Amino acid sequence: MPKTKKPSVDINLSDPQYYFNRELSWLEFNHRVLTEAFDSRTPLLERLKFLAIFSSNLDEFFMVRVAGLKQQVEAKVNKLTPDGRRPQEQLDAISDRLRPMVEQQHQQFQQVIKPLLAKEGIYILDYIDLNQEQRVYLQNYFEEQIFPVLTPLAVDPSHPFPYISNLSLNLAVVVKDPETNEELFARVKVPKVLPRFVPLPENLQVYSKTQATRWTGVPLEQVIAHNLESLFPGMNIQEYYPFRITRNADLAVEEDEADDLLLAIEQELRKRRIGGSVVRLELQAATPENVRNMLMGEMGLADMDVYELEGLLGLGDLMCFLGLPLPELKDAPWTPVVPPRFRRIGEAENDPLSPDADEYTDLFSTIRKHDLLLHHPYHSFSATVQRFITQAAHDPDVLAIKMTLYRTSGDSPIVNALIAAAGNGKQVAVLVELKARFDEENNINWARKLEKAGVHVVYGLVGLKTHTKVVMVVRREGEHMRRYVHIGTGNYNPKTARLYTDLGLLSCREELGADLTDLFNFLTGYSRQRSYRKLLIAPVNLRDRIIALIRREIEHRQNGSHARIVAKMNALVDPQIIATLYEASQAGVQIDLIVRGICCLRPGVEGVSENIRVISVVGRFLEHSRIYYFHNNGQEEVFIGSADWMPRNLDRRVEAIAPVEDPEIAQDLFEILGIMLSDNRQAWELQSDGTYIQRHPPEGTPQQSSQQILMDIALNS
Repeated sequence: MPKTKKPSVDINLSDPQYYFNRELSWLEFNHRVLTEAFDSRTPLLERLKFLAIFSSNLDEFFMVRVAGLKQQVEAKVNKLTPDGRRPQEQLDAISDRLRPMVEQQHQQFQQVIKPLLAKEGIYILDYIDLNQEQRVYLQNYFEEQIFPVLTPLAVDPSHPFPYISNLSLNLAVVVKDPETNEELFARVKVPKVLPRFVPLPENLQVYSKTQATRWTGVPLEQVIAHNLESLFPGMNIQEYYPFRITRNADLAVEEDEADDLLLAIEQELRKRRIGGSVVRLELQAATPENVRNMLMGEMGLADMDVYELEGLLGLGDLMCFLGLPLPELKDAPWTPVVPPRFRRIGEAENDPLSPDADEYTDLFSTIRKHDLLLHHPYHSFSATVQRFITQAAHDPDVLAIKMTLYRTSGDSPIVNALIAAAGNGKQVAVLVELKARFDEENNINWARKLEKAGVHVVYGLVGLKTHTKVVMVVRREGEHMRRYVHIGTGNYNPKTARLYTDLGLLSCREELGADLTDLFNFLTGYSRQRSYRKLLIAPVNLRDRIIALIRREIEHRQNGSHARIVAKMNALVDPQIIATLYEASQAGVQIDLIVRGICCLRPGVEGVSENIRVISVVGRFLEHSRIYYFHNNGQEEVFIGSADWMPRNLDRRVEAIAPVEDPEIAQDLFEILGIMLSDNRQAWELQSDGTYIQRHPPEGTPQQSSQQILMDIALNS
């Protein structure tokens, strides 16, 4: 039974001791990603993948979060975070926590993963270990393929220190002029236009009597380093040291001053390519003090900004090895399933996505019968969401399509369907969020293409990102107009729909359609809509409604009834919601939180949060869906949507959370939550000290991987 304990003295729920730091909590999430690379149960190439993801995640963390903290320090901002830290204190704590993680990552690659790869016939060699024949081949390869691309840049009084681009891998080269005996410095950029790892031909690969060789090669920077005399003829090469930098890459757009948001963001993207200030320098531990100090001085860095590493830099490039045709070293392939209620369409002899398919109107009639729940990547995105939009684009009875696009793929069939819809004379309105971080350029390109096709394109609201994932289709049916809606938790992106777990609701409930009509009017016109029939909309009513739902559970518990909250999200940061959850725990409400990434709530604190349990699930798919369940004295309510419980989602973004009112679908969501809470393979439990402990099945009991169970359910449906 949940513990109901009224504190003997009032507890200040704003006390910093009850909150974890946002940045440090994110580092713990990335550590859980890294731990997947250490786990022998993870297939070998997938372990390599998690090493790469850890690095790529860190790159973005430095470009945005660390860069932002450094800007606050420079601006002398001393506002305390909810956990009581100033910006410089956060930077210090990040450095202290991160350095051992990065060291673990590089040790794992060098001492564990590389030998295991070699046992499987995959040899990532060092140049110094090559035989003469291999070196001759790579010298010829260098002269033919690499040398023409390189540009050595001298640094001396007549050549200022060159600009170093963001995330670039470079060689710091020291040469000596034999005529003057003077030591000179130069920088050589390792070009990104060439593969990071150079393969050797079959006849020069490592030979093994026990294992067939699958791949043999060396890092590109080592090929360049051992052929530097071609770049500096007549000079004596003294030494060379790889280094890599990270710059501030966040956009700063003053929307109130921007007459044309699209042009303003294009200008900021050009600045990003040029790059902001350097926030991190990675170099090999063997780099001598004089070279280290020179690089630090030229880029305005302190010791805390320098990460000295053993072995290769830029391990994010290891992702390329996932392309090797070795299925036995990867997760078993997963093909998303066509859900049962879509299956007749999906199995039609003609192309199920073709506008000419005989049965394409069936999807609308199916939605009229009952709401439909989609769960990606277990369910096929192309046969469901993409199908819905494609049918709408070609259905002669559809008059209008409205949707939001936050992130989509570079070859989006959905965007092509919207263009086709406009060509078919339908009213098509699309809100393209230009401020979707690191997708700005892609979204600008699609916005222009949509506008040329006659689609009404809106770029969002001043001061707000439009993060909501919604589609509305207006269809004439006899003498009536009916609105069909899709409300989801994930982006309309067929590529990420195969990698991220997300939910979507297809419905033609009148109140949902009316609410989305009001929401689109808010997004595209002038509207101060403050009330919605069913939807919880940020920044209008979502925060107040969530707090009210938590407080309703408190009231039920105080009245002697059972009370429970289960919430699944990507991040829990908002101090007001955390404090309200603490109040619920104090009242005896049982609370289970499934938070993939950042969690600033401290569970298990006596008198504050002993009724709160937090788990994180990290697996082959990125957990991205949001589900919010409230017991409500037996009248259970469950919601899905686009918003996490973070200040940015509640206050600075347009978000939509929808109630799921179909009892059968609600039961499906309860089952998903139950499966996640029972996970003993990929689940980690957050402790009251901020550490996470990975669950393991008790001896003699089966392993329960929630993602594997959900794949099995989809296959058997």
